[in-house]
Amino acid sequence: MEPLQKEKYYTYSDYVKWDDETRCELIGGEVYMMSPAPTRFHQKIIGKLFWQLENHLQGKPCEVYLSPFDVRLNAAEEDDTVVQPDLLIICDKSKLTDAGCDGAPDMVVEILSPSTAHKDRLLKFRSYQKYGVREYWIIDPVSTTLQACILTNGKYETNIYDANETAPVFILDGCGVDLKKVFDE
Repeated sequence: MEPLQKEKYYTYSDYVKWDDETRCELIGGEVYMMSPAPTRFHQKIIGKLFWQLENHLQGKPCEVYLSPFDVRLNAAEEDDTVVQPDLLIICDKSKLTDAGCDGAPDMVVEILSPSTAHKDRLLKFRSYQKYGVREYWIIDPVSTTLQACILTNGKYETNIYDANETAPVFILDGCGVDLKKVFDE
């Protein structure tokens, strides 16, 4: 594989040619290398969150997935944005392929780390909003808070929840996530 060039514009057709050792995301045609394995606490948080959501979704049409899972946000257009959210929910099964998801998932969750915080809070925020991700959660393991961004008239409205609260999942009727269980060490 040729070395990735910082100034080159890439698309999904380039992305699929890269070997599995090159973990990266494309946002607007620009390559963002993925960090090494997440921390133990990051993995614990995502596991507990997945467990609560998976239990709620039993017998329902939506499905929850964990990273690595390719999401081609603008597959029908430029196809220059491929992300791997920490967790996602897809309710429209026609978007699912063997390679991942073509189009915006209904919900995306990113867990911040020092190396991803800027990308998650700014670049991915803008991309998820632009391509219609209905609900975007940003989890901060340091402050043990959840920033829930709900898409309303094309813009995100934000609610903040702390570790002692239950955060409603707006895209899923009757679903709430007990953050005390998510952040419990």
